[in-house]
Amino acid sequence: MTRESFHWPRHISEAKAVQENLKDRVKITPLRRSPTVIAGVDAAFLNNKAIGVACLYTYPEITPVEDAYTIAEVTFPYIPGFLSFREGPAIIEALNRLKIKPHVILFDGQGIAHPKRMGIASHIGVILDIPTIGCAKSRLVGEYKDPGARKGKMSSLKYQGKVVGAVLRTKDEVRPVFVSPGHRIDLKASVEIVLNCVSRYRIPEPLRRADFLSKKIKRERLTISR
Repeated sequence: MTRESFHWPRHISEAKAVQENLKDRVKITPLRRSPTVIAGVDAAFLNNKAIGVACLYTYPEITPVEDAYTIAEVTFPYIPGFLSFREGPAIIEALNRLKIKPHVILFDGQGIAHPKRMGIASHIGVILDIPTIGCAKSRLVGEYKDPGARKGKMSSLKYQGKVVGAVLRTKDEVRPVFVSPGHRIDLKASVEIVLNCVSRYRIPEPLRRADFLSKKIKRERLTISR
């Protein structure tokens, strides 16, 4: 997995062109094999730096195996719908530091549930050519009916007449998450993996740990700089 072979735009016009080019390469297909290791990734920001974190777990046991992180310069501004251009370089570098390559990657963001069907999970999935899943805390696009209140209940997320994801209740009586396939996986497997990664909390464990570590590293860096 490398970032060197992919050019990361610095301007919105170029980023739009990249999304248009990559969206035709997204493949929403059943998994070819059951994963045995998966990773959750996330990023935090400190001034002009991005802290990318990757947390590897066994699957389906959801046992932690390895954590990796990197700190990279941010070269793209914050623009809704273009998250991958801001977080992507640091996340890919963190994934490259894992000793074991994950079979599936979970993202705190969108897959095809995106205005261009190119959320961060789809974008990075295509670049790395690896199955990816978007598991977002909130909706970016689409309409849906509220799913039932019990764990495992879900409803379809539809955008422009097409199902682009699922609104999934991961715990009883808690707010749902928004699951969408990113690349080389379908919605059914995406939902199954997300549900299997949930234990005590609403968010899948690999994503919870990646979020925790990115914020922990940010706090430590802030303390050092004072």
